[in-house]
Amino acid sequence: MKKIILLALAMILTACSVAAPSEFDKNLSKWEDANILHYRYTLFIGCFCVFMDQMPLTIEVKDGEVVSITRADGATVGTTDNFYEFYQPYSTIDRIFLKLEADLAGEADEVAVTYDPTYGFPVSISVDVIKEAIDDELSLQISNFEILE
Repeated sequence: MKKIILLALAMILTACSVAAPSEFDKNLSKWEDANILHYRYTLFIGCFCVFMDQMPLTIEVKDGEVVSITRADGATVGTTDNFYEFYQPYSTIDRIFLKLEADLAGEADEVAVTYDPTYGFPVSISVDVIKEAIDDELSLQISNFEILE
């Protein structure tokens, strides 16, 4: 009788520990399954930052690497640009997913995201790193996504 109870308890605990995939996981899988190797998108970063006049950026990615980043005025953003390090975490869809995953895992107090229904990449992200702090909010808008080649 004890064996049956232990077996039943083990099965119940196993069933409870298998969680349904999160919205993040579903959309990450959708993005990965699409296997898009060459694409371009427009990125608007909204924050209390000095580079707001440079938005939006147009970013081209091929084989997971940044091909180009261009400011709204047409100027190319290179690795020596003052804001390159800030743009870097958002310079590919894969990097955006990595940053979003960290924010959702607790690096930020509040995160709201919407995803593209076809390819699963985030199209709108709002992050409040510290809920009680002022001017630490960040928003990302991804638009004009196009597959190249």
